[in-house]
Amino acid sequence: MRFVSIASGSSGNCIYAGTESTHVLVDAGISAKRIEQGLSEIGLKPTEVSAVCITHEHSDHIRGLGVLARKYGLPVYATAGTIREILQTKALGELPGELFHEVLPDAELLVGDVTITPFHIDHDASDPVAYRLRAGNKSLAVATDLGHFNQYTIDHLLDLDAVLLEANHDLRMLETGPYPWYLKRRIMGDFGHLSNENAGRLINYIAGDKLRHILLGHLSKENNLPELAYETVKVAVDMGECPYRAADFHMAVAGRDTMSEILTI
Repeated sequence: MRFVSIASGSSGNCIYAGTESTHVLVDAGISAKRIEQGLSEIGLKPTEVSAVCITHEHSDHIRGLGVLARKYGLPVYATAGTIREILQTKALGELPGELFHEVLPDAELLVGDVTITPFHIDHDASDPVAYRLRAGNKSLAVATDLGHFNQYTIDHLLDLDAVLLEANHDLRMLETGPYPWYLKRRIMGDFGHLSNENAGRLINYIAGDKLRHILLGHLSKENNLPELAYETVKVAVDMGECPYRAADFHMAVAGRDTMSEILTI
């Protein structure tokens, strides 16, 4: 499998994962033009995309979906609540209903040779999910917009080869930053976003012999820094109780405006 972040951040998200014959996008929260450019950089045409899996209806996850889906007739997978909200989002324009396919948390679906498992996340959206993808004996997951994590989350992130995990904000930057108090409370709340510290805590629970690649994603532009996210998570892993250390993984921060390296797992 190949795995690459085309863009990841609070202003837009689009992740590619696939095999030689099956090509999946998780979210389309940047312009269709940027998605086309990103696919081109990994040697793909948009017409080759097998599925667009949407985590939830917030604009930083669906901004380019209208143009992309209409232009290329791409199948879109999302929960019923997310589909309902997407179809009511006027900024996306008219979207043919036949392009949409409903998914259920914890119910596997097969797209080509990739098995996709949506799983529930706690976020302030209609019916949000994260996605786990498996091809053969290789598995990866895209898990962002996590207000918090619990044993259910951990169970769905075990035995992975690669993960893109949210490290949205630094708590001190958020607390002292310019956001109004209600927005700070939302971000820090159980239906908001995962902090750098909590991302590190979660990695301690999911680290295993198979896990080789960790991408930290969905960083806040105002309340985080790539270097800070990396160092905070690294320290949390190194100081944690799991038998692994940050140096045991290839860990990097997914860029807001630049593609990550192409990971082969």
